[in-house]
Amino acid sequence: MKRWKLPLALYLFVVFLSGAVVGALGYRTYNPPSAAATPRNPDEFRKLYLKEIQERVALTDEQLQKVNMLLDETKTRFHEAREKHNEIVKEIGEEYRTQVRGMLTPEQLPKYEQFWRERDQRQKQQQSKPQR
Repeated sequence: MKRWKLPLALYLFVVFLSGAVVGALGYRTYNPPSAAATPRNPDEFRKLYLKEIQERVALTDEQLQKVNMLLDETKTRFHEAREKHNEIVKEIGEEYRTQVRGMLTPEQLPKYEQFWRERDQRQKQQQSKPQR
């Protein structure tokens, strides 16, 4: 019975290749793509978006201009929708507070008002902190 022998170079190549595969998988597992690579500034994000869509879709200058105008219109509509949403949420919150006030005793009411003043103040402080 003949035994098939592989050259030493082939063995070394297979070992090297398997090490490269394991190393690449390990690198991808422990160093995933970072979210910090995306811009946080809306203007920077918009520039990158326009550049990418122009390159990948091969937009003409006229099409790019129209996309830019659509982005402006969409931004305005999103802003209006957010404002409307925030107003509705505030109304619901005020209705809640009014209903709770109606069921409290005169002794509890000042404590409740103090509770909400402190809570609102904490919320304003958190909103004024810079985001990471």
